[in-house]
Amino acid sequence: MDCVDSESNGESKHLNNVDDKLAKENKVREKIENSNKDEDRLTEPSESKIPKTDLIKNEQEALEVSPKEEEDPIEIKVIYNKKKYDVTTTSKTTILELKKQLQNLLGVPDSMQKLMFKGLLQDCQTVSSSGIMKGSKVMLVGSTLNDVLAVSSVSKEDIVESDKATTSKEPLSRQKIHRKVLDKGLPEDVMPGIKNIKEGLPHVPLSGMLNKHGGKVRLTFKLENDQLWLSTKERTEKLPMGSIKSVISEPIDDHEEYHILGLQLGPTEASRYWIYWVPAQYIDAIKDAVLGKWQYF
Repeated sequence: MDCVDSESNGESKHLNNVDDKLAKENKVREKIENSNKDEDRLTEPSESKIPKTDLIKNEQEALEVSPKEEEDPIEIKVIYNKKKYDVTTTSKTTILELKKQLQNLLGVPDSMQKLMFKGLLQDCQTVSSSGIMKGSKVMLVGSTLNDVLAVSSVSKEDIVESDKATTSKEPLSRQKIHRKVLDKGLPEDVMPGIKNIKEGLPHVPLSGMLNKHGGKVRLTFKLENDQLWLSTKERTEKLPMGSIKSVISEPIDDHEEYHILGLQLGPTEASRYWIYWVPAQYIDAIKDAVLGKWQYF
């Protein structure tokens, strides 16, 4: 009996060892199969990446479309001299750029324009920031260079005389083109003139002066708006200081307390607007104001 039991015990141990080996081999196979499956998964396209890619593409497309949408043309109406003009612009266009566009359309220099929409528009604003939208009506106030020069009605004869005066060294007050006005004498309502004295601009307009036709002229300096208002009996021109190219003056013979003053409004000397009997004490202050050296008194 002892022998039988020992043999049976040996066989059972042998079987158990075989079972253990088989179990271990099965575990190894499972690991290998699992690792192969993992590799297969890595080589397969990930479904989760597809929507992310689409999402990125959609975001990029949205970013590309947005600026284009902002740059879409905007149709507005510009009212000038009681006439309406259809103008195409964009929301990102600045007011200064819009003025340059209107200069080409209407002939009004951008420096002589005022655009009004719920108040005065500033050059640094954009169409969008100023509240202008499709169909908005913008008011333009301004004068063409021809309108301004029409105040003095420059004729061909005047241009010839002006050219002669330019080449001549003769004082302004002795030249024929100016004697026409000066020979009429000192206006009764002219402001008092003082020679050899410099004063700042008065708080009231300079009045009582004459233009080349003998008509009354008044100068009002709007320094806060960078403008010079040139007024006659017929009209008032609001000139931006920057539109005046130069200023010249000379004392009047036998009346040195007064000057002849020339405002050059165009590219040539023939476009000077002449003013007579300007009080001498204000000449320097006038030049400083027009040429940019503002002085407040």
